[in-house]
Amino acid sequence: MKRRRPAQQKKQELPGGKRHKLEMDQAGLSVYNELSDELIVSWLSDHCYQCKFQKLGNVPSEKHLGLHQKLPKNSSFAIDTKHAVTLQLNMTVEVCRVHEYFGELGHYSLWVTKANQSNASGQVTCRIIIDKEPIDSNLPILYGFLIYVALVILVCLGQFIQGLSPFKNLLFRLSNQVAMERLINSELGSPIHLADSTNQSNLLPERHAGSLRLRSLDTLRGLALVIMIFVNYGGGRYWFFKHESWNGLTVADLVFPWFVFIMGTSIALSLNSALQVNRSRWKLLGKVAWRTTALILLGIFIINPNYCKGPLSWDTLRIPGVLQRLGLTYGVVAFLKICGKAYRESISLDNWWSPARDVLIHWPQWIFILVLEGIWLCLTFLLPVPGCPRGYLGPGGIGDFGQFENCTGGAAGYIDRWVFGEKHIYQHPSCTMLYKTTLPFDPENLLGLINSIVMAFLGLQAGNIFIIYKGQNKQIVLRFLFWSILLGVISAILTKCSKDHGFIPVNKNLWSLSYITTLSSFAYVLLLLIYSVVDIKKYWTGAPFYYPGMNSILVYVGHEVFEHYFPFRWKMHNDQSHGEHLAQNLLATTIWVLISYILYKKKIFWKI
Repeated sequence: MKRRRPAQQKKQELPGGKRHKLEMDQAGLSVYNELSDELIVSWLSDHCYQCKFQKLGNVPSEKHLGLHQKLPKNSSFAIDTKHAVTLQLNMTVEVCRVHEYFGELGHYSLWVTKANQSNASGQVTCRIIIDKEPIDSNLPILYGFLIYVALVILVCLGQFIQGLSPFKNLLFRLSNQVAMERLINSELGSPIHLADSTNQSNLLPERHAGSLRLRSLDTLRGLALVIMIFVNYGGGRYWFFKHESWNGLTVADLVFPWFVFIMGTSIALSLNSALQVNRSRWKLLGKVAWRTTALILLGIFIINPNYCKGPLSWDTLRIPGVLQRLGLTYGVVAFLKICGKAYRESISLDNWWSPARDVLIHWPQWIFILVLEGIWLCLTFLLPVPGCPRGYLGPGGIGDFGQFENCTGGAAGYIDRWVFGEKHIYQHPSCTMLYKTTLPFDPENLLGLINSIVMAFLGLQAGNIFIIYKGQNKQIVLRFLFWSILLGVISAILTKCSKDHGFIPVNKNLWSLSYITTLSSFAYVLLLLIYSVVDIKKYWTGAPFYYPGMNSILVYVGHEVFEHYFPFRWKMHNDQSHGEHLAQNLLATTIWVLISYILYKKKIFWKI
């Protein structure tokens, strides 16, 4: 039971009542013991699946001041506020349990008393009193949202004013005056430098004749990239803008798979046009090999977390990574596309299999993908891992009641540690804090690469739909809807519509099968909506996400390299404030959007 301390009641100062200095996502808890024996206080987060209680500390027994006077002892603790917690109080046996959702920077008192003080075996009661109201740490998100809404309204208002006839007439008169001045200057011999349109076009990304350029793809890619930059920069230090500890999804877990999905779609569109004009497959394979190698090298040597020690810190150099994963995924999926056949519109639609031609035309690639997924399933569930049960998908640590402490990630973690060594993979996985794991684990693990390839191939399938049903917008929308529902049903079966109790839970660290089917289902829906609004109805140009989507590699590498430099980061007045972190991260993300806009206007595009 939770009560608020009356405003007129003064806080009772008791021995041992010194409070902890609270940090972000913490609340203060003072436990008062009116029992005759010492209490042991333990806690367990609701977010920690099948975990053991963790000890917070001890609370001494009450102090006798005289014949009839007793003073309860107390101890103070800092409690996590990200999720609801269960407090367990023990002596020789469990005394009571209290389930509570503590608010950030609030102060609480937990009083442990006996209902009948004269009876040694009387019932023990535990009640929580709020000494100081918590803050609403989510308010900065609302303020940030309102600021960006106001900016959007101002931009729309400016575009509306520009469309008014009086404003257009004013601009027309001004442009005529400028044109007249230029004419006079040219007659006087002033030099005029005309831009060479042919040279300018060389700065644009290469497009093959007949290639299909969809603004919605760049918009979705840019949207994923902008969210990725925001969460990589900290996301205001909110837990839901960070990666999930183990099973489940947060905002941060959505963007990388979407990026992989869109990469697959782009591969289909660009390579199909090259194959249609009979470009040499060997030259295309050479270009793919170069891009794959360049992405891997960029990831290892440029996006290096040990850059302060120098680019060649071999002893602790992380070998897996985001760009490495993108490079290898791109290489495999592009190879599959090049080895396949280019779609020809001359294919008869009278065949019995024509409604499923987007799949059947590429049946050899689909067989390869199914075999690849079979390999993932066999390695995940059948590979023997020393000291761990077969098919273990848990985080280890205190999860599963501490039975498999050194089994983090099961087969995926074991393969990485065997291939790369513990020092060359990610040292601080997202499960460390909640599950108290000690083993390093890399979310871009080798085993997860298989499902990354499958994810990109599902994006390739979206590209094939664009190609096969070109000009048939209704058919494209219906096919996207079909694939979204199909993948969603597969996810529901694999997860049993639960976070932790399914056959294969949704897990970003493992890149589990249900993770890629769920995110692919979302991606098809999102692409369907953006394609309808941007390319079909043209209600939206895709701005501002379109601009970073056109320069994705440059923006991604740039945001990683300059993350710790001004104006993307600066010294804060209060580094324990969600508001300050959110303002810094939003401003840094906005700056990269502005940089991409300037590069777009200057026709500067960096491609590999």
